[in-house]
Amino acid sequence: MTSEQIAKIFKAFCDERRIDIIKLLSSGEKCGCKLLDELNISQPTLSHHMKILCDAGIVIPRKEGRWTHYRIDEEQSKKTIELLKTLIDVKNDKSENSCCK
Repeated sequence: MTSEQIAKIFKAFCDERRIDIIKLLSSGEKCGCKLLDELNISQPTLSHHMKILCDAGIVIPRKEGRWTHYRIDEEQSKKTIELLKTLIDVKNDKSENSCCK
């Protein structure tokens, strides 16, 4: 995975509104209309945030009639957790981490 792809994933988590959306979706799939009601935001604002979440692969959209339903992608969620663990895994090999000997 490239640094650009990784940044896209974590950018999706760097907004309070998107965190609220993820929290709402953690209980299961929700219709866009339900998210609009719960978050008290405009449709264009929701669309903006959902595009970022969907482009990052965190959320999966599903069209039904004139509404879109959203759910968290469980597989991507697991990959993101593993990615974060890999990125912050501290290595204790002092020979490679030290610039001065």
